[in-house]
Amino acid sequence: MNSTESARLSVRSPADMVAAVPYLLGFHPADSVVVVAVRRRRVVFAARGDLPAPGADPGPAARHLAQVAARQDADAATVVGYGPAARVTGVVDAIGDALTATGLVVLDALRVTEGRWFSYLCTEPSCCPPEGTPYDPAASQVSAAAVFAGQVALPDRAALAAQVSPLDGPVRLAMRRATGRARIRLAALTGRPPAPSDASPAGGAPADGPGPGGQSPVPAVDPGPGGDAQVLAGGLVPGGEPRAVRTAGTAAVRAAFRRQRRGERLDDDEVAWLTVLLTHVAVRDHAWSRTDGRDADISLWTEVLRRAEPDLIAAPGCLLAFAAWRSGHGALAAVALERVLSAHPGYSLAVLLDEALRRGVAPSALDGRPGSGDGGVLRRRRRRPRR
Repeated sequence: MNSTESARLSVRSPADMVAAVPYLLGFHPADSVVVVAVRRRRVVFAARGDLPAPGADPGPAARHLAQVAARQDADAATVVGYGPAARVTGVVDAIGDALTATGLVVLDALRVTEGRWFSYLCTEPSCCPPEGTPYDPAASQVSAAAVFAGQVALPDRAALAAQVSPLDGPVRLAMRRATGRARIRLAALTGRPPAPSDASPAGGAPADGPGPGGQSPVPAVDPGPGGDAQVLAGGLVPGGEPRAVRTAGTAAVRAAFRRQRRGERLDDDEVAWLTVLLTHVAVRDHAWSRTDGRDADISLWTEVLRRAEPDLIAAPGCLLAFAAWRSGHGALAAVALERVLSAHPGYSLAVLLDEALRRGVAPSALDGRPGSGDGGVLRRRRRRPRR
């Protein structure tokens, strides 16, 4: 399921709703069902799910979508199904019943099939003819307003997933070489020999299996002091991380954000160095504490994710997902997490964010994410006295 806190669009009719949904999601849905939640006549949330397989019970998915909509403090909702009537009608009816059971008013229940929309609730032929109403998204005032506001509706979900897909060709070759140099650089910093590409922590997700030498891995979220960490070059700080790594990680993260704000592209060595450092939880959490829903944050972590070596995508993918989620781009967050979880199915932060997204949890629920209070190297600087 993809969920998102929706952008502000003026929706006054079924035709407006059909035109608005692709911009609420970020792509034109197909073989899908969408619930658009409303609070005091304002669209506040949209969630999409795949249509159930033919013959499958639509009840569980319907109840889940209804519960997600109800968590948004909404008072009403519209259901829109995309696909042939044989597959859409049953699930739209089930979702309508589930929404009613949660106390939400169902404003309308629509089906979109082959360029026409149909209403299940309106029986007035003058406005909702039984043969459906043709629509042209490009001619809609809602579409025009969305485009003017800078919103984009991609052709389909695959086009959205392509935005987080790995870069290949010469870029991949250059990044592979740069990442090899970064691993050697990290080994020199920690005093450990370079780890193979599938090892942890220098080679991948930091929390999904025993580390080198059979040690327990560092937890992916809020690591505590102690554990089985070795004493490494540069000394340890709470959480078992070498101080030199955390210091280098803080510098690399700050430099990346600074370059992004200036509109400058990180070179291969900068991206590679950042990705190997992000495998250390303290560094990743420092980056997490500095990431919000700004366009610059989304651009930065999209670039890092696409250029990162396959075993190093977990942290940048989660950071992109979080930034997208905070900005209301739930579908972008979902495809980023899908890519991470397909490669690192047990990565704790990805699992946490995926669960929050599926449950329709508001992004503000993680306002207390790791920051200056987590034992990291980021501390508020004391102001120098003025002379």
